[in-house]
Amino acid sequence: MQVAGRLDREELCGQSATCMLPFELLLSNPLQFFRVEVALEDINDHSPVFPEKRVVFKILETSEPGSRLPLEVARDLDIGSNTVQAYSISPENEYFSVSYGTRITGKKYPELVLEKPLDREEQAEMSFSLIAVDGGSPPRTGTTELEIVILDANDNPPIFTQEEYIGEVLENMPEGSAVLTVLATDQDAGVNGEISFQLSEAADESDSVFVIDPITGEIKITKPLDFEAVQSHELSVRATDGGGLSAICKVLVEVVDVNDNAPEVVVSSFSSPLPENTAPGTVVALFTVRDRDSGANGKISCGLEDQLFFSLRPAYKNYYELVTVSALDREETARYILRVTAADAGSPPLTSTQTFTVDISDVNDNAPVFNQTSYTMYVRENNVPTVFVGAVSAADADVGLNGKVSYSLAAVQAAEGPWCSCVSVNSENGHVFVLRPLDYERLRQTEVTVSASDAGSPPLRANVSVRLVVLDENDNAPLVLYPGQDSSPASSELVPVSAEAGYLITKVVAVDADSGQNSWLSYHLLRASEPGLFTVGVHSGEVRLRRPVTERDSVRQKLLVLVRDNGKPPLSATAAVSALLLKDLSDVRLPGHSSPAPEDQAGSLT
Repeated sequence: MQVAGRLDREELCGQSATCMLPFELLLSNPLQFFRVEVALEDINDHSPVFPEKRVVFKILETSEPGSRLPLEVARDLDIGSNTVQAYSISPENEYFSVSYGTRITGKKYPELVLEKPLDREEQAEMSFSLIAVDGGSPPRTGTTELEIVILDANDNPPIFTQEEYIGEVLENMPEGSAVLTVLATDQDAGVNGEISFQLSEAADESDSVFVIDPITGEIKITKPLDFEAVQSHELSVRATDGGGLSAICKVLVEVVDVNDNAPEVVVSSFSSPLPENTAPGTVVALFTVRDRDSGANGKISCGLEDQLFFSLRPAYKNYYELVTVSALDREETARYILRVTAADAGSPPLTSTQTFTVDISDVNDNAPVFNQTSYTMYVRENNVPTVFVGAVSAADADVGLNGKVSYSLAAVQAAEGPWCSCVSVNSENGHVFVLRPLDYERLRQTEVTVSASDAGSPPLRANVSVRLVVLDENDNAPLVLYPGQDSSPASSELVPVSAEAGYLITKVVAVDADSGQNSWLSYHLLRASEPGLFTVGVHSGEVRLRRPVTERDSVRQKLLVLVRDNGKPPLSATAAVSALLLKDLSDVRLPGHSSPAPEDQAGSLT
C-alpha cells in the first residue's frame, strides 16, 4: 500500500495522543475484506502560538519579590515531545524570570515571577519577549511581546470563586443560549475594585463560538455546537480590575450529544448488472453502516424491504452483504429496486435509506419463436426473378445479440415432396423470394425449412416449414390430338349423302396443359365450305350434319374448327377437317379420297 496524498495528523486527529486511521481492504476475487489500522506518527510541523502577539501587564510597585503573574499558555498543535517544552524571556533582565505553576487538574502553565522590588519612579515601564520552545528536532519557537506597566498601589488583584469552571450544553441548543457564569471579587474599593471579564479561546479555535458579558461574566454560545466535531471546549477568562490587576481562570465546556445524525450507509462494492443465471447466495453489494452520534444514538439496526429474491446478511462488525436468495429471470423482471433502511436507537430514531438499482443482464436462454407453426405462400408461374412472396417472423425474448434474430434456409430440407433451390430468405427481415421463373406444369408446389437463429453464444435456433404453392397462368394453348395436324395430306371423313341431320361425322379431340378454367376447352366452327351444312359441339368437339345433304352440296367439304381455352386472355388452336359426301361408302376409288384433285384442294372455305 502507498500513501495517495499528504497526511495531516493535526487535521485528522487533533490533539489526540494517538492517531489511528482505520479502513477496510476489500479483495474482489475471491471476495474478502480485512480491517487495517494505520498509526499516524506526529512530526514537528507546527510552531508554538500564543493567543496574543502583545500582552500588557500592570503591576504595583509595591509588589513583593516572588509575586507571580499568570501567562497565557502557548498552543502547539503537535503532541508529545513536539509540543511546548519550555519558556524563556529575551532579553533576560534582573526583575523577572519564568516559572511554572500547576492547576488542580494537573495542567502546567507559565508564570512571570518578580525577582526584585520595583520602583516606578526609577522605571515606569519595561518590555521583553516571552519565547515558547517545543521539543522537536530541530525545535520550533513562538514569541509574544510582554509589556510591563508599573502602577501605583492597587494591591489586590481579582480572585475567581473557582480556579476552573465546568459546564454542559446540549449540541442542539440555539444561538445565544447561556452556558455558565464566572464570578470574581476584588477587595479593593472604587475603580480598583471594578472588574471586567474578557474571554480568550484556544489558539486553534479562530472562529469563536462563545461570548462573555464583560460585566456579569455570563458565557453564551454564538452558534450551535456540534458534538461530532468537538466534544469539549477549553476557554480562558481574564478578570481585570480598574487598577489593571488581573486573574485568569479556566472554563471547560462539555458538549452533550443529542440524536441529530442519521445513520450513514457507505457502499464498499456493488455489482450491477447481474447475469440472470447468477447462483443463489451471490454477493451483490457490500456496505457498512455508521452513526456519528454516541451511545444509543449511535446504535444501528439495518433492514431490507420485503424481497423474494434478495436478503441482507451480516458480515463483519457493521458490515452487511446484499445477496441473492433465489434464481433470477430477466424476461420476468429486468430491474430490481432494493431499499436498505438503517435506523439508530435514538428517541425518536433517525433513519436513512440506501437504494440499490440492480439490473439483470441477459443470458441466451430463449430460442426464437415463429409467430406461426407453418407458412403457406403463393406465386404465379412465369414470375419475374427474385419476386417477393411473403415473410416469416420470429421473436426472441432475450435482448441485445441474444435477441437479434437472423433467418436462413435450413441446411437439411424436408424429404417429402418436391424440393426447389429457387427459394431464398432475407437474413434480416425474413422476406421470402422466388429467385427464378417457375412453370406450374413442371412444379406445382415445393416445401422448404426456414431456420431462425439468434446471435447468442452458443446460438439458439428454431425451424418452420414454408410451403410454396405455384398458381397456374394461361400460358399453354390447346393442343389438337385429332385429327392430326401434321404436314402430310389429311384423310377425309366419309359421309353418306343419305345421312340425316345430326349425323356424327367426326370428333375433334384437344387437350390443354394448363389447369382449372385455363384448361376448359370450347369448340367453334370457324370456317366451312358450306357453313349451313355442319355444326360443332361446343363442349364435345363433335362435328355433325346440321341438315340433310342435297344435290347442290359439293362432294368435297372442308371445315376449320377453332379450339379455345377459358383463360384470360384465352388461347386457341385450329383443326382442319375434310369430309367426302358419297352415295356409296364402298366406293373407295372415287377421285380425291386418297389424293384430291388440285382444284378441290384449293377449294374455298366460307
